[in-house]
Formats: sequence, structure tokens, C-alpha cells
Amino acid sequence: MTLNRLTVESLRWHCCPEQFEFETTGDLVPLHDAIGQERALTAVDFALGMPDDGFNLFLVGPSGTGRSSTIRRLLDARASSEAIPEDWCYVHDLDTGSHPNCYALPAGVGLKLQEDVATLVKKLAEQIPKIFESKEYDEYRAQIASEYQKKSKKIFENLEKRAQESGFVLQRSVSGLVLVPSHEGQPLTQTEYDALGEDEQQEIDQKGIEVQRQLAEAMAETRQIEQQLQDAIGEMETEVVTMTTQHLFEPLEATYQEHEWVIAHLKRCRDDVVANLDQVRPVKKKQLLASLVEPQEGSYWDRYLVNLFVSHAESTGAPVVFEPNPTYFNLFGRIEHVVHMGNAVTNFTRMKSGALHRANGGYLVLNCRDVLMNYFSYEALKRCVRNREICMEDLAEQTRLIAMAALKPEPIPLRCKIIMIGEPYLYQMLCQYDSDFTKYFKVKADFDSAMPNTWQNVALYAQFIATQCTKNQLLPYGRDGVAAVVEEAARQAGDQKRLSSHFLYLSDLVRESAYYARRQNDARVRQQHVRMALDASRYRNDRVEQLLREMVDEGTVLLSAQGREVGQVNGLSVYQSADYQFGMPTRITVSTWLGKEGVISIDREAKLSGSIHDKGLMVLSGFFAQRFGQDKPVAFSASICFEQSYGGVDGDSASAAELFALMSRLSGIPLRQDVAVTGSVNQRGQIQAIGGVNEKIEGFFAVCKRQGLTGSQGVMIPASNVQHLMLRPEVVEACDQGEFHVWSMETIDEGIALLTGTAAGECVDGRWPEDSVNGQVDRQLQRYVNLLRALQKKEE
Repeated sequence: MTLNRLTVESLRWHCCPEQFEFETTGDLVPLHDAIGQERALTAVDFALGMPDDGFNLFLVGPSGTGRSSTIRRLLDARASSEAIPEDWCYVHDLDTGSHPNCYALPAGVGLKLQEDVATLVKKLAEQIPKIFESKEYDEYRAQIASEYQKKSKKIFENLEKRAQESGFVLQRSVSGLVLVPSHEGQPLTQTEYDALGEDEQQEIDQKGIEVQRQLAEAMAETRQIEQQLQDAIGEMETEVVTMTTQHLFEPLEATYQEHEWVIAHLKRCRDDVVANLDQVRPVKKKQLLASLVEPQEGSYWDRYLVNLFVSHAESTGAPVVFEPNPTYFNLFGRIEHVVHMGNAVTNFTRMKSGALHRANGGYLVLNCRDVLMNYFSYEALKRCVRNREICMEDLAEQTRLIAMAALKPEPIPLRCKIIMIGEPYLYQMLCQYDSDFTKYFKVKADFDSAMPNTWQNVALYAQFIATQCTKNQLLPYGRDGVAAVVEEAARQAGDQKRLSSHFLYLSDLVRESAYYARRQNDARVRQQHVRMALDASRYRNDRVEQLLREMVDEGTVLLSAQGREVGQVNGLSVYQSADYQFGMPTRITVSTWLGKEGVISIDREAKLSGSIHDKGLMVLSGFFAQRFGQDKPVAFSASICFEQSYGGVDGDSASAAELFALMSRLSGIPLRQDVAVTGSVNQRGQIQAIGGVNEKIEGFFAVCKRQGLTGSQGVMIPASNVQHLMLRPEVVEACDQGEFHVWSMETIDEGIALLTGTAAGECVDGRWPEDSVNGQVDRQLQRYVNLLRALQKKEE
């Protein structure tokens, strides 16, 4: 078996600049559509076209794939042609005062109504109190009072006359009217009364009883007259105020006669003014603590105002609201309070709308993570969707031990399409742990992280670059500059046949490359500027990588890219440091001895390995049993270790390297240290694809370059990973000059032949060639079996 050495053309996909028909991106039309997201765009179009009833939309995909910008563009285009929703107003509940009523008006009418009512209330506040201070009012009141006073006076005159006829005089005291006996018109003193005879006293007392009865009747009649006086004054005031309010309300009622609720509300307001004259008449108030407390003038009249809760007076279509901070109050509105003399007071005019109110009749876009991070927001949002109404509640009621009086506004009907944007793991979590989630978000728009590498998409990439240049006022890109960005998109996708959809990263690259072109006073961005931007970005982030490479140079980390060793191989790992990842070779060693423990991972025993790595290690036992255990038990002990690895190890990409080292130790045939290995292996010895292939190759190349390229060094990778190669130009150039190599392998036998320089051998009639690697391994395993049998017999 001969291993396939990859050609230079297969190491990196090359985007030919000559295929472009433009000189610079300045010749291109800017792009306004999303690239390569046909599946997601189909889902978005379906969700936006469906009636609400739970068909809300969840945009899934990695950050930077254009989810927010795409949905913003689509919603703006769609909403501009849709009907403008209604204005919403709140008015005071004149019955209970605690349940403000909501009403809808055509767009723009709410603002006019609010202004008209405010003008009306201002006039009421000015003119109604003046009624009670006018000269005409005083004359009417005095005239009515005069008539009833005459009646009262006549009653008392008749009473005094009857009292005198009976020998009594009517006198006024601090306790009221008092009857006093008299003689010849003069009141008797107590002494004079006591000097009278007994018969005379009895006669006076009997007459006094009758006169006292007449006095009580007169007092009752007087009180009735006083009540009639108050009623008459009240009727007069009601009539005057009614005429005044009618004069003020009639123009407004005529203006809004098409809106029944407005007419009904104005009538209730007019009746309320008349029914509460004591509240609107002027009262001279004492100025208590005038320096500390400001008078609350006009506060009573606020009850007649209109709170324009949501206005679409300036809207040109359906609303599109992006709420960046979806707290409970920002979403569902708030009821503001002011502190007055130590008390928190509020009224319906202090109710403020939330994002859901403003988006009603249109679209509301939220970030899923932000919603989940804010307490109460997610559950309250589901409640609104479930009940199809926006209910404004006092959030503090849920945390107070004692219920307190608060406003409970009438809910507003909900008719809004809700769009949530989130990472795939958030979508999976909500589907798994929230049974209601799929009821209310029935449509998923899945944004892919990559797209097919077709000429159509490459051309769209060029337009995307032109759009970024126009948007950010950058230098135009030349053909080679566009080609370099497209090649980087393929590298980010990790596939020659795909292009990355992480447009946030690519837009940053476009700006950074233009920066270096401007620094060099170039008129356009070229390939060299893109590579300068990539190198600069790598330099800003590779401190840890360079530190590890220096440790290899100094010998602190034992690693060699030359020579041969038995039971030792250079595996390849990918290190992740925040948003930067790089590859590094790792020495893998194997020790074997007589025993029955099988393959032991030192990293697993030390609890430094992950479950996938442990699975890959167990596959090795299956491989040996399948290949060498058909005619004998496979009985040996082996330990495998990632040397100088002090952190966690996971993944199965080193299982092929571990198997090579194990076969080398069993056969005694040394392995080349100038060839690094990456790849997963199955129980049949087939090599399987792995991740991070580019970083791994570049990591070993960097070590070889620092130690000196010999022309024999290289990396073996799975054949199924060849299409994923997008190596840096530096590595491709070294391979083109024969200083470095990349081989692809499909089976373990192909790889072991290259590493040992010895044929792997093929099994014929259950026997392996003695001079082959497999033959040497089989002989050693047979030797272990024989030794174990001999030891067992000796023990017996």
C-alpha cells in the first residue's frame, strides 16, 4: 500500500481573480439580500405571512451570520406596505378610579384628541371656578337666599306674636332660641317667677309647654326652608355649570361624533363635573409649610385628560420594534409614581407604554438570551401571547407581603408578530424544558454557518464587499483583494466546497484590510492587504501559541520532528484560547507488558480525559480483538499517555496516532518522528475524519520550521479531510518547494507503512507475513499468550 501525497492544488482552494468582470468593487451594485440562507428566508416568509395564533418566529444560528440585519431588512420592507395600526388611549375610570379604560382610534386621531381634550380641560379649570366668583353668581345666590330668608322671618314673627299672647318673650342665646315668661311685655327674672303663686306658676308652665311645641314646629319649618335654600342654590349652580360645560363640550363632541366612545366619555366627563361641584369650586386653602410643599393646582382636573398611550401619528406603515433591553417594564410598560409628602401617588396619566404596546399591529424583535436573563419577562411574554392581550401589572405586588391599592388598567388586545433571535443551544433548551415554547413559537428559521461554494455565491460575496465599502466609506477592493476575502471565507467554513456565513467576522476583515491599504497610500485594497490584516489579527492573539512554541525550542516541552522512536508518535491537538485557536503537536508514548489489563489511558485514570477520548481508546481494544484475536486470546497490558499534558484531553482525533504507537511498541519497529498524525480510527482500521485539520497541519509545520525543515517532514491526515484543507499560503508554498508534505490515508495499514518504512502486510489464510508490521505485532501477542499459559501451568 502506498500513501497518497497530496498535490499543491489540493492543499488550498484558489479563487481566481480573473473570473471577475469588474476592476474594483466600486463598479458593483451594493447587495441588499442575505447570501446563502434560502432555507431560513423561506421559513421567515412563511412565519410573517401566517396569522398570529402561535406562528411566531425564532431565528436560530450562530452569532454573526446576519440574523438581525436580515430580519430588520425584511421587516422594514414588509411593514412599509402594511396598514398603520390604531392609536391607543387610556382615560380615567370615573366610577372606581382604579381601572383606567383603554380605547382605540385611527392613527393620528389619538394625538389630536389628546391635544383637544387638554385644551378643553384647561378651559374648564379656568372658567368653572370663575362662575362661583362672578358678580352674577353672587346676585343669583343672594336673590334666592333673600326669598327663603323672608319665609323664615315670617315664621319667627308669627311665633313671637303667639308667644307674647301667651305671656312669653322669645330671646336668642348661645344655645339657640329660649322662651322666657313675661309680665306686661317684660321678661320675668327667676326671683320674680319664684315670688308668684303656685297657681300662677302652673298656668305659666302649661302655656310654656304649648309655646315650646310651637317653637319646635317653627324650628323644623326653618330647617326645611334652609334645605330648600341649599337645593335651590344647588339647582342654580348645576344649571349655570351645565350651560357652561355644554358650551365648552359641544365643539369637541361635534368634531368626534364618528367615534362613539369619545362621545360617551365626554358625556361622562361633563356629568362628573356637574356631580362634583364641591371639588371644582374655589376654596381658600391655608398655606401649610409653604416653603416645603408646592400647591397641587389643577391636579383634580387631570382626571378628564386623555393619556395617549401609543401614537402612530408619524408612522408610515406597521411598526417594527427592536427592544435591546427587554426588562419587564421596557416590554410591558410601567406606572410611574411621584412622592408627595412622604406618599407615593400616581394616576392614569403616569402610565407609560412598553415595547409590546408600540409593536402592537406590527413586529417585535427580541434577543432570546436577553429575555431569559431578565426576571419575569419570558413568562409575562408567554402570558400575553396566550391570552392575546397586553396586561400591565404592578410587578411589586408579587413581592409585597401586604396588598396595596394600585391601578389595574384595562388590557389592550394583542395583535403582534414576535420574533426571537438566539443561539441553537437556547432553542434546544427551551424546546426541552418549556412545554409551552413550541405552542407560541411554531416556526424556526435556521441560519446556516456556511453556504455552497458556487460561482453565484462568490459573485454575491463580491457585492457584499462592495456594500461594506459603500457603507463604511472604504477604499474599493480590487479583484485579487476580493478573491483573498473569499478564500478566507472558505477557510473559516473549513471546507473547500463551502463558504462561511459569519459575515460579522468578514465585515471586520474588510474594514481591517482597507485600513492597511490606506496606510500604504494605495488606491484599492489588494490581496497583500488582506493577508496583512490576517497576519496582524493572528499576531494580536497568538501570545499563548508563541509561548508554547518557545517552550518546545527551549526543551521545556519535549518534542522532536526528526529521527525514529519505538512506541512514540507525534499526535496533533487543537488549543482553544477564547476566540483564537491553534494547533500543536503532542508527544504520545506507549508502554506494553505482560498482563491482562488491556489498554490503559493514563489521562483517563488521572481524570483528565473526556468521554469521546475514552471512547476512541476503547475502539483500540476492539481493533486488536478483531484483527489478532480470531485464533487466540488478545492478552497484553499497555499504557498510553499524552506526555506533558496537564489540562483536559478530549476528542478521538488522536486514536489513530495512539494505535500507531501501540503497534510500534508491540512490533518493536520505530516510528518516524518527522511525520505527525491526526485521524480517528474505527474497529476495522478505517481512518475517519476529524476537526481542525488546517490548524493541526500548520501547528506541526511551525515546529518543523523552527527546528529546521528537512524536506521529509509532513503530516498524515484522513482522506475524508482533504476537501477541508485551506492551508495558509506559507504552508502551501513550502509543500510546493518540497520542504513539507501532506499525505492522506484511508486505513491504518497505509499509515503504519509510511511511519515505519515497513509493509503493513496482508493476512492470508489466517497468517501474517513475518517481516510485516502486522506479522511482528501478531508474533509478540502470541508470545504474551504463551508466557501467560506457561505462568498458569507453573502456578498449577
